[in-house]
Amino acid sequence: MIKRYLLAIDQGGSGSRAVIYDPDGQVRGYGYRPVGRVCPQPGWVEQRPSAIARSVAEAIQQALSRAGVRGHELLACGITSQRDTVFAWHAVTGRPIGNAITWQDLRTAPLVAELDNTPLGSQRRERLGQFPGAYAGAMHMAWRMRHDPAFRRAAERGVLRVSLAAGWIIQALGRPTEHALDHSLLQAMTVYDPRLKALWDEWITALNIPRTALPVARPTIHHFGDLLIDGATVPVLAMMTDQQAALFGYDCRAPGQAVATHGTASFVNVVVGTSPPPQGICKTYLAWEIDGITTYALEADMTTTGAAANWLREIGLVRRATDLDRYAAAVTDSGGVVFVPALNGLGVPSEDRSARGAIFGLALGVGVGHIARAFYEAIGFQLVDILATIQAETGITIAELRVGGGLAASDLACQIQADLSGITLIRACDTETTARGVALLAGIGAGVWSLDSLPSLLDERARRFVPRLSLAERTAVYERWHMALSRVQGWAQE
Repeated sequence: MIKRYLLAIDQGGSGSRAVIYDPDGQVRGYGYRPVGRVCPQPGWVEQRPSAIARSVAEAIQQALSRAGVRGHELLACGITSQRDTVFAWHAVTGRPIGNAITWQDLRTAPLVAELDNTPLGSQRRERLGQFPGAYAGAMHMAWRMRHDPAFRRAAERGVLRVSLAAGWIIQALGRPTEHALDHSLLQAMTVYDPRLKALWDEWITALNIPRTALPVARPTIHHFGDLLIDGATVPVLAMMTDQQAALFGYDCRAPGQAVATHGTASFVNVVVGTSPPPQGICKTYLAWEIDGITTYALEADMTTTGAAANWLREIGLVRRATDLDRYAAAVTDSGGVVFVPALNGLGVPSEDRSARGAIFGLALGVGVGHIARAFYEAIGFQLVDILATIQAETGITIAELRVGGGLAASDLACQIQADLSGITLIRACDTETTARGVALLAGIGAGVWSLDSLPSLLDERARRFVPRLSLAERTAVYERWHMALSRVQGWAQE
């Protein structure tokens, strides 16, 4: 039988997705498995490597079943994964070494502060393209070298291997050709200089991270290894970080094109071109390298969105996260309520990881609907702050924003973002743009398409959300948001 289908794996902080695409770029099957968290104590958030691998395997089987496709019909696979969550395993046995510390974990905050006064402290943002806060993979590895005997012992014996979920998936479910990641994923471990396209050796040495444990950098389209699926060998021909995959998958490949992706957290990414801009607050990412040409992107984050929706469910405010839409639609405004979902700090532009979440403006008569709508408004307010920061740092004015991810499925959430930001949002019929990005790249690697002949995402089914509020109306509610922000910043500082 002719191999004609492409598999995309999107391993995120909240769940693992597998999507089957045909040669026309259309989805034929979809699989999803949620992934849990382990919280040994407040502020510590871990994931079990075996559970991550199992969730991916189950998602693949579900996608294949729904598509009516067998493993031997898969031509190639692309993998995208969450960043900063570093997995460790034994080089000989392949067995995981402890749990992975996730990007939501805060235990390394003292270590981040400790590095402020070191010779490398002032160089961190410029050399890594971002400031490595408590969320950063490099901080997690440094912490484990100090406090995790099994991790340190494997390092001393030269058998430690570390990678992000993309690398762990190949190790656990197949055979890697070498210990490697693409440029974007290696940078996402906060050990790699995207401008020099090389590991930052002085930084790695200062953190006592063994260089031999780290992956080598490879182009975005590369044979990273093979997955064993239903007895078939499926080559992994593309790899990329989740946010940059969403950018590529939403057909944003020219300077100024941008996408907002709403997952566990939310991110805005904008293409800036083949040269990196001067380093500012926004992260500078080596987004992809294809045929020797490097494309850079700026990224700004909202630290907690989908995770905040799940938190509202966990505390019993709603029965399901999807109920937020129904409640928010039942009221015409937030009733003066402001919800700052800084459950693990604030992102761009304040970058205050000591900030904590709060709900302001509670009064008699306030109901669940007002809080739900205030949560949607919080996403829009953060978007306003991010767009202003991107323009200040690059001079790029984003004329329209493409949007994807879980919360983008809500018409109301998208309309509120458009109203508060003053720009048009566009949502494609296929919102799984992260998976689509690596599927397209794997297809290029397999010869299905060229870079100039990729299928288009946007068609007549795409939905446009046009702003409806005046500048004066936007300004009035925006001032209340900033008043709330001033009250949550620095909350966790000792």
